[in-house]
Amino acid sequence: MPVLFAPWRFKYIKSTVEAEKQVCIFCEAPRKPDDESLILYRGKHSYVIMNLYPYNTGHVMVVPYRHVANIEDLSDEELLEMARLVKLSIKAIREVYRPHGFNIGINIGRVAGAGVDKHVHIHIVPRWNGDTNFMPIIAGVKVVSQDVKESYKMLKPAFNRAAHELESWKDPSQHHQDKA
Repeated sequence: MPVLFAPWRFKYIKSTVEAEKQVCIFCEAPRKPDDESLILYRGKHSYVIMNLYPYNTGHVMVVPYRHVANIEDLSDEELLEMARLVKLSIKAIREVYRPHGFNIGINIGRVAGAGVDKHVHIHIVPRWNGDTNFMPIIAGVKVVSQDVKESYKMLKPAFNRAAHELESWKDPSQHHQDKA
C-alpha cells in the first residue's frame, strides 16, 4: 500500500490533544502582527484570519474578539459585523481565486466538528468543480494545493480593496431614507 507522507498534519493532531492545556488561539492571534498571525482584516468586534489547517485553498475564518463559545452569546453588533465580514471575505476570495461556490458554516461544540470549541467562529471555504477526488475517500487525506502563507500574501491586498468598499457602505437602514 502506498504511504502519503504529510508531516504537517502531526502539528494539528497534537494541537487537538493538547487543546485543553493551551491558551485560545483566537484570543492570542490579534495580539500579534497581522502577517505573523495571518489576520486579513480587523474590524471593531471581529476579524478575518487564515485557517492554518484549511479544508481548501483560501479557507478563512471570521472570529469575534470576545471569547464566547456559542453564537447566541454574541451581541447583535458582533453578529452583524461577522455577517458583513463573511460578505467581505467572499468578495476578496472571489477576486483572487474565482471559486465556483462556497461552504460557509459554524461548528458549535466538539461533537459538531469544532476544532476550537470554546471560541465561536465562521468558516468560509471556497469550492471549485472537481475539487474533490479519490484522496479523501481512499486515503483519508485532503490535498490543499497552496501554502497558507502564500494564500495570505495573495488575499491580503484583495481584502484591503474590499475593506475600502466595506467602509464606504452605508448603514442599510439609511438606504430607505435616501430614496425618500
